[in-house]
Amino acid sequence: MSTSTRTASAAFTIVHARHIISKVAADMHLCQAYYGLPGELHLNNISEELALLLKDGFVQQFEFGFKEDDVRIVSWRYTVSNDGTLATDDRPGRVFSSANIDNAKFYNHLIKTQKWWDLDSGSREGIEEALPIKRTAGSLPSDGTGYWTADKSYSSNGTATTRNSYRPY
Repeated sequence: MSTSTRTASAAFTIVHARHIISKVAADMHLCQAYYGLPGELHLNNISEELALLLKDGFVQQFEFGFKEDDVRIVSWRYTVSNDGTLATDDRPGRVFSSANIDNAKFYNHLIKTQKWWDLDSGSREGIEEALPIKRTAGSLPSDGTGYWTADKSYSSNGTATTRNSYRPY
């Protein structure tokens, strides 16, 4: 993953956000094919939520995967950078396919940017009302017996997501 810096000449739009999120959604579709979750409606709702929030610079990090007793078994974390850094725009895929999730639960977790928290509460509530997902507060699971690896980057018009995958040994 090589990077360089530039100034974006056009605004980051919903089209740019959907380009990036379509690759995250493709990863979730592979997860669905291998592990049975997330369901199609939930996957579509997550994708729409992420695109809408990413467009306005409100997504810092997004993670989905499987956990057991609040411990990660397998997961994928996307960290957003919207500082004009040029990053590779990889093809989605290479989702770890053989974790034992027999007793695990699917989870997804969204961390919003400071830009989100700088909005007044009325503005945040208005945006949340328009989103297809109604989130509640929660925390990420801890690492289990596995390891993290940085393996993909998805980008468009000066905004990039770096994917880190957590997989069992």
